[in-house]
Amino acid sequence: MQQIRLGKTGLQVSRVGIGGIPITRPSEEEAIKLIQYAIDLGVNFIDTAYGYGVSEERFGEALKERREEVIIATKGWTEDHLQTSLKRLNTDYIDLWQFHGINSDKGIADVIENQMDWATKAIEDGTVRHLGFSSHSLKIALKAIEIEQFETIQFPLNFVSNEALEELLPKTRELDLGFIAMKPFAGGRLKKAELAIKYLLQFEDILPDPGIERFKDIEEIVEIVNSNNWELSEQEKQEIEEIKAKVGKRFCRQCGYCMPCPENVIIFGVIYLKILYELWPADWYFNWEYVKRSVESAANCVECGICETKCPYELPIRGMIKESLKFHQKAVEDYKKSQTKARVESL
Repeated sequence: MQQIRLGKTGLQVSRVGIGGIPITRPSEEEAIKLIQYAIDLGVNFIDTAYGYGVSEERFGEALKERREEVIIATKGWTEDHLQTSLKRLNTDYIDLWQFHGINSDKGIADVIENQMDWATKAIEDGTVRHLGFSSHSLKIALKAIEIEQFETIQFPLNFVSNEALEELLPKTRELDLGFIAMKPFAGGRLKKAELAIKYLLQFEDILPDPGIERFKDIEEIVEIVNSNNWELSEQEKQEIEEIKAKVGKRFCRQCGYCMPCPENVIIFGVIYLKILYELWPADWYFNWEYVKRSVESAANCVECGICETKCPYELPIRGMIKESLKFHQKAVEDYKKSQTKARVESL
């Protein structure tokens, strides 16, 4: 598989990487086989995080005998997170450590004042080779890229959510930061892999980072990459515009402009319930404190509409909250039925 240079890290990474959330959904045995299969197909960039449940452990098990074949990127916040990630990943060094989710000025300040000293020492002793960060906030990302120790940024980019192209991408190029495109399928909203991946491959210096959970997922992606036929036809461009017109009207970018809610509703936590449910194993989803807090917070909504006036994408947030809660309630019912059935069958 072709490789590209990941900014000033100098790392040569495969034309696509694999993200670490969906890999938590298959069985452990299947996940390990899938990771190894992706490496066999030429993928050498692995992206995971301290907060991704069993993701790091699965990569660690799969890479026991293949550590030198891959570039491991993981994310977290504190030195304790790093030490835990090293153990989970069965490695004594991390190629790329990214501060996970710098989405506020407070987050920037905490990294500079409280985290950068230990991170710099980790670079010096070889425990970490390169530093970067991830973010969902365009405004904050534009500030965080100025932190001199950072060599990469991981930010949402797909043909629906392409706000990074106007100002963020040009600035990262000026600074020679590697750009990792998270959410290439818009959190599962874009169903046609060929369109989603070909769109991102138009950018020679961007690393798409799709999550995979099935063998056919990685086979399709690698086939697209290896075809070298990445130019979008006029028909494909038209299809993209049609999908953007449909999906974009109800797609939350997690920019955070709608927050804080005066009634303390965790707005994008509620809106993202369906996506979170589809990404994570059911047991994880239903026991996740963030999901519980988001659902509970929705009871506070008085439908004042202030969030909609602040949304730069003019999303019908109040309606989306209702839809998400309806989906969640149905998912809860189905989950309880499946649990009851499993208990009966085990008797």
